[in-house]
This record gives sequence, C-alpha cells and structure tokens, in this order.
Amino acid sequence: MQRVETEIARLIKEIDYDEVTKLFSSLSGGKRLRAKLILKIAPEHKDAPLLAAIVELIHGASLLHDDVIDDAMTRRGVTSINASNGSKTAVMLGDILYSKAFTELVSFDKDVAQTIAASVTALSKGEMMDVKMAENFNSDESLYLDMLYLKTATLIEAAAKAGALLVGKDAEKHALYGRNLGLSFQIIDDILDITATEEVLGKPAMNDYVEGKCTLPYIYLYEELNANDKERLVSSHAKEISKDETLWIQEKMQEHTTVEKSFQLAQNLSNEAQIAMNGDRELVGILETMIKRTF
Repeated sequence: MQRVETEIARLIKEIDYDEVTKLFSSLSGGKRLRAKLILKIAPEHKDAPLLAAIVELIHGASLLHDDVIDDAMTRRGVTSINASNGSKTAVMLGDILYSKAFTELVSFDKDVAQTIAASVTALSKGEMMDVKMAENFNSDESLYLDMLYLKTATLIEAAAKAGALLVGKDAEKHALYGRNLGLSFQIIDDILDITATEEVLGKPAMNDYVEGKCTLPYIYLYEELNANDKERLVSSHAKEISKDETLWIQEKMQEHTTVEKSFQLAQNLSNEAQIAMNGDRELVGILETMIKRTF
C-alpha cells in the first residue's frame, strides 16, 4: 500500500496548489479497500499502484460531495471539509480530485479506463437516487438494492474488474466479486446502524432512518407489520424520534427477525463471491473480514 500512498501524494503534488495539498492532507485515508483489491488482483503489474491511486482519488471526491449533500459534520472520525472550510470548498476539492483522476486514467488501456469511468457515472446516479428516495418511505427492496449497487458497489466492482483486466484474469468473475463485496459491505453497515452503540458508530444509533434512509431491515419490517403498525413506522420516517419509538422499532425488528434476514442476504452475496473467486485466499479473506463486522 505504500506504493499507492506514494502515487497519491505525487498526483496531489502535481496539481500544484498549496491549498489543495493542505486540504487533502486533512482527509482520513480510510480502509483503502478499492486500492487493496487492485493490488491483490494485479500485485506484479507496474501500473497497479497508479490505478489504485486513481480509484482512491475518485472515491475521495465522491465522499466530499456526499458530505455536502448530507450536511455531514464528520468523516471517518474527523471534521469534514464542508464543516471546516465550507460546502463550496468541499465541492471544488472534489471536482479537482475527479478531474486529476480522469487526467491520469486516459493513459490506461481503453477497457480499463472505460470500466472506471462508467462506474463514476453510475455512482453519481446512485447518489441522486439516494437523495430522491429519502423524500418518502421506500418499501421496495429491489429499488433499494439498485440504488445501493450504483452508489456503493459499482466503484468496488470496477476496481476489481479493472485489476483483472490489467493482468488478463477473468474480468467478469472479478466484477461479480467486487459487486457482491460492495453490496454485502453496505448491508452490514446498514445493520450496524441499528445494532451498534453510539460509541461504536460515532453517531446515534438508527441515524440512517432519521436521515430518511429506508435500509433493508426497515423494508423487511414494513412487509411484516399490520396496517396500523405500518402507519406508525412510516410516521417516524425522516425525523427525530423518541426513545420509546426507537425501542418499539427495535423490538419489532427483533420480533420479525428483519436484521437476521438482512444479514442472510449479505451472507448469500458473500458466498456467491467466494465461489466466483474459486479459493483465492486473499480475496476470500476480505469477504470473511467484512461479514464479521456484524451484530
């Protein structure tokens, strides 16, 4: 990963603007999941670290824009750029990272470049879908999963596929792996928003629902409730809810095992990805680590 960090630092330096360098240095790097996938799939390819750096710049840009849309005050435990420097600065920094990433991406083989570029369009579409869906209670599982794929899984899918294309591995199997990893990773995050403590999350439990997000446990719960309880659940959507209402929702989820049902879908997706990788220990290990971050 040090090779990737070196490439990221080089790309930021080439932008040649101290303000960008300063702002970027305040961002937390996160897990670098997408970069790690590329390095594990194409460990010996000379351009793998650069491709990984490009993907991480794109991911960073998308998070900067997400924070503006969500009015997020923190990101990965530190103050967000929009909170510290304003939304205009955050948007412009995101635009610069996107632009620099695409400037470097055009030097790659057409199929590799197109794979990454198409995923950026998809994740932007997914973000717009997410905002639109938060306006009303959504009980459509397939619509939610479509949005989740676009917003979260598509760049992970693209990283895995592009890494495979670099070294002539089966691109479609690696794309399936990345897609399922991204979906199951986000489903586990959705579960943790309900089951983990505020100390672990760094934000209040069930904050997704307060922000208008109807994740799988809520969708599955809605399917199980009677008419009166459905109305009660929907009435709490996208607003601050009392401790009593929070407890009621959690109890109903426990009664109807909607968290367990959500986890089972994540597990099924993970199992399918493992089969596609046919015993690649490192890639299977990433899946196993991800699925264990649960309740």
